Amino acid sequence: MKLSILDQVPVLTGKNPYQAIQASIELAIAGDKLGYTRYWTAEHHDMEELASPAPDILLSQIGAQTNTIRIGSGAVLLPHYKAYQIAERYNMLATMFPGRVDLGVGRAPGGSAEATMALNDNFLESLKHFPTQLDELIAFCQNGFSAEHMFSKIKPTPVASISPKIWLLGTSAKSGKLAAEKGISYAFGHFMSDDNGAQIVRKYTNEVKDAGSVVAVSVICAKTTEEAEEQAFFQVARQLWKEGNTKGGPFPTLEELKHYSFTSDEMERLEKGRENIIVGNPVEVKTQLEKLQAEYQVEELMLVTITSSYESRLNSYELIAQEMKLT
Repeated sequence: MKLSILDQVPVLTGKNPYQAIQASIELAIAGDKLGYTRYWTAEHHDMEELASPAPDILLSQIGAQTNTIRIGSGAVLLPHYKAYQIAERYNMLATMFPGRVDLGVGRAPGGSAEATMALNDNFLESLKHFPTQLDELIAFCQNGFSAEHMFSKIKPTPVASISPKIWLLGTSAKSGKLAAEKGISYAFGHFMSDDNGAQIVRKYTNEVKDAGSVVAVSVICAKTTEEAEEQAFFQVARQLWKEGNTKGGPFPTLEELKHYSFTSDEMERLEKGRENIIVGNPVEVKTQLEKLQAEYQVEELMLVTITSSYESRLNSYELIAQEMKLT
């Protein structure tokens, strides 16, 4: 089994964006040494708790400080941009780090309604043209425009010797179908979806044999089950607190969340949120990962981990790499 890292660059309580970015760079360096296949970073806007609005800028730093791990976006929110601009940026990365760059794209807004309007005058209209945008991106990256097309006269320079590998990220049957139609790789967000992900991914892999697929899952590992469960509580409770917070202020610590008065409805959501995370000691996590891999019938899983400290997050990835014998 191949394992990879999906990083949302969380800004934890008591930390600032600079520290969050440095921790992400350290995580990628560790992932490179531990044998993880890819490091992808997400794109979010107007979120104080996530410092990741521009994946390609962070990836340029990470690529320079790692050796073999593939680096990529998970994902560029394509409706906010022109395909040519994104092709240029990721060709630049692919020129700097040959054979190591993934270009993951998605169609979500990635932020609040106000942030979406600031990025895009008409996001809903852009969504309608997403399949066409995707066609253009593929053509720009693979020199695929016909001679009659006006874009055949331009190139997203610098043109890399090995083009960035394009992935479509999604959480529904619609995204799986689109990836299959375009013949590109597909990443399914298991940790974000209530749909029958295994059925969606298996349908994709039956139709597209060689492009590749990966499943992203939320995972927390610690030396003991109790420690892991505590961190899983933090992850879910942190999100619930954010959704219910109307007063602003810093995110609460793990200890503060333990004493927070959640409503009965919020307690139910806590339990449901916990069910969507793989949690445990190394042996338990390995068993659950192998079960999920068998369910989806994929070669690679991508792990997203948010804990109460950067140290416990890194430790989670280290314990899993050791248990799964990645190196």
